[in-house]
Amino acid sequence: MESQLLDSAVNSFASLPGVGRKTALRLVLHLLRQPETDVQGFADSLTRLKREVHYCSECRNISDTELCPICSNARRDHSTICVVENIQDVMSIENTGQYHGVYHVLGGVISPIDGIGPKDIEVDKLVERVLTGEVKEIILALPTTMEGDTTNFYLYRRIMNSLEQAGRSTEELTVSLIARGIAIGNELEYTDEITLGRSILNRTIFNG
Repeated sequence: MESQLLDSAVNSFASLPGVGRKTALRLVLHLLRQPETDVQGFADSLTRLKREVHYCSECRNISDTELCPICSNARRDHSTICVVENIQDVMSIENTGQYHGVYHVLGGVISPIDGIGPKDIEVDKLVERVLTGEVKEIILALPTTMEGDTTNFYLYRRIMNSLEQAGRSTEELTVSLIARGIAIGNELEYTDEITLGRSILNRTIFNG
């Protein structure tokens, strides 16, 4: 008879994105072969991750502290904000070594078919950062998909309308779009670093 403990562990691993039951079984059997201290350390690291990890109060990136290392770095260009869909995109762009500004993580893109609207992504904090007057450029680095383009347009209009309502000139802010060296429909995290780096450097003005 199959162990219920084994089956429960396999089900837990299989619930992770991209992990099927065969892979889950291999992972569980691998853990069973490891010393108990190693398995306990593995479990403790996951528990600490859930309990202690923070989302940066400024950009919504994952951080061990209230402000992430990027936002707290005085050597970064805080007048330039690169807007991305998720934390994986921050990692991908950082790996290019071509970008030295800061970020804003939306936590998703507008997708009516998936029930994701403007209120479901982190927009208010981005507008708040723009209205401080310190930001000179917003780089829209969202997926080259219909959902990404819809979100780009929404963000552009929301930011420009907010500036106008605050009595500020929209000309004081540049909104740019990463160059379309990335194939249509691609996610940033799956794009090679050279192509992604060039797309950042060769960004174009976005006019809505």
